[in-house]
Amino acid sequence: MTSTELALQDSLRSERSFHDACRAALAGMAAGADEQVVTGEDVSASGADAEVLGYRLRSQAKALRELPEGPLFFGRLDFGPADPEHAGQRYHIGRLRITEDPAAPPLVVDWRAPVSRAFYQASALDPQGVAVRRRFGWSPGSRGDSADLTGLEDEHLGRGETGSGEIVAREIERPRVGPMRDIAATIQPEQDDLVRGGLTESVCVQGAPGTGKTAVGLHRAAYLLYTHPQRIQRAGLLILGPNRTFLSYISEVLPSLGETGVRQSTLRDEIALHPVTGTDAERAAVVKHDARMAEVLRRALYARVSAEGVESLAVADGSYRWRVPADELVEIVEGVRAEQPPYAVGRERVRTRVVRCLQAQAERRAGPRPNAWVRKIERARTLSAYVDAVWPKTRPEEVVAELLTDRAVLARAAEGLLDPDEQEALRWARPPRSYTSARWSAADLVLLDEVAGLIEHPEGYGHIVVDEAQDLSPMECRAIARRAAFGSLTVLGDLAQGTTPWAARAWDVTLRHLGEPDAAVVPLTTGFRVPAAVLGLANRLLARLDVAVPPARSLRTEGELRIRRADDVLGATVAAVREALTREGSVGVVTADADLARVRDALAAAGIGTAGPDELGARVTLVPATVVKGLEYDHVVAVEPAAVAEAEERGLHRLYVVLTRAVSRLDVVHARPLPF
Repeated sequence: MTSTELALQDSLRSERSFHDACRAALAGMAAGADEQVVTGEDVSASGADAEVLGYRLRSQAKALRELPEGPLFFGRLDFGPADPEHAGQRYHIGRLRITEDPAAPPLVVDWRAPVSRAFYQASALDPQGVAVRRRFGWSPGSRGDSADLTGLEDEHLGRGETGSGEIVAREIERPRVGPMRDIAATIQPEQDDLVRGGLTESVCVQGAPGTGKTAVGLHRAAYLLYTHPQRIQRAGLLILGPNRTFLSYISEVLPSLGETGVRQSTLRDEIALHPVTGTDAERAAVVKHDARMAEVLRRALYARVSAEGVESLAVADGSYRWRVPADELVEIVEGVRAEQPPYAVGRERVRTRVVRCLQAQAERRAGPRPNAWVRKIERARTLSAYVDAVWPKTRPEEVVAELLTDRAVLARAAEGLLDPDEQEALRWARPPRSYTSARWSAADLVLLDEVAGLIEHPEGYGHIVVDEAQDLSPMECRAIARRAAFGSLTVLGDLAQGTTPWAARAWDVTLRHLGEPDAAVVPLTTGFRVPAAVLGLANRLLARLDVAVPPARSLRTEGELRIRRADDVLGATVAAVREALTREGSVGVVTADADLARVRDALAAAGIGTAGPDELGARVTLVPATVVKGLEYDHVVAVEPAAVAEAEERGLHRLYVVLTRAVSRLDVVHARPLPF
């Protein structure tokens, strides 16, 4: 054994021993957290203080107990003697901070700590004080046994040397089976810049396929939870995905980074006042999602406010009656309406100002009035009847149902905004007897949320991560903006992958509707997952899409692309899947939705079992093209691209998505001419 090999073995033994010490320290942290819970429950404090402290301690203890198993560190930084702050120090970098005692220096530094940034940003040209950067190689699927530490790789940045990066390459290229993994060990410098953006900064990431935009968004969420724990916990953090399949796929990333309790949801789930039981023709859905509907709905709501025909108001106070002249009442209503408060706030503002007029009269006659008198006047029947007449209570369902049912109401609200054909497309063909029996469509939920937001502002979040944002309609963007009115956004997407009829053609429009017109748009064009051969094929299709997106490039040259022309597409698909099963990793068979059953039957007849996209970890997954966005597989078999392209208006965009789901190999099986 050479001296180099002996030195490597010594280093591995030392690092394995250190990992054992870290494992023992983590167990001690968990035990200490449980002990703190018992102690904290007995603290001498007010009941509210004790409850808050107990909740916080129990949450910390639970998070430590539920940490996923795995290696406790993935890197190390050795700083040189010249660094002013960390001279001669050595830091192991991991997914969470590990220490033997809260007052002692950490055994492992959290990847989000300021000192850890050099692990991602330092280079031979700019070592940032780092003499040696070490990366650790762990056995695939390791549950954190020290024996699974199989290799290490040193980069002597202080000497201007850079390692080969084989450990990073192996980690990036590791087969994709099961849920999405975190990328804390492999974050690239341009990704790190985005991850560490400030809480008050909103950013839009235009990410080409395989550039890690989803991972960037999730890691930014973890970073903000680490750097602003109290503000985020108080206001909340929301991850919005396009569908529940996608949320299942990303569900383990934040827990693996030690962050639990983050709400991960779809926009439909966030705004669902009712279940979706109705459907819309595409024309109706397109109009409902149009930004003009916001003004139509505002007009429809505030058309209920009217001081027309108002007479003077008399409110009894014992044997005396206080009066407010009609013209003064009209002035109050018009003044409040001009202030444009939320509808429910405006209603109470009218009541308050009328009471103020009555109180002023009473005080001129008999001096200051007690609070009990004010409350009695506020509850007076004549005053409540007046407020109901000029500013009636209403529900979002009433407003939307009337708008979609009554031709005259819709015409008044849509005048100058929607043409007659668009108005006719909006109207319900079979109006319900009342809003309580309405069958609401997915687009109707967006309208209901808009009106609900006009009546009363919803509670917001401190930060929202929005993935696949290119598919959001203007009205959906407004729903998100209402929930981020006092927070910030991380907007993730790819204009080339926009598949809805209202998909964005440019980010400036989407960002304006999201309430963040000044947010920076940062492109990620370097792919780390999708092989160059696969991206090259997708880039040929990109030229036919109506978006200004630069072609993506990949750092991976070892991927495979095969285009199979066959008269028997089903037979060729079976052959491609059988061949894929001789390799390691997951296999995704993607087909036009209409062909799903035929492909499933052909694979089953050949003895190949398939799972649906929600069954994570399956060897072979059969996925309809409309669901594959955001997912990835080691080997993708794309069945009959022409059928995918012609299935919908933006079918070429859908096909672009399909072609970019493979992270190692892509088989394109077709009988018809290819669209690219």
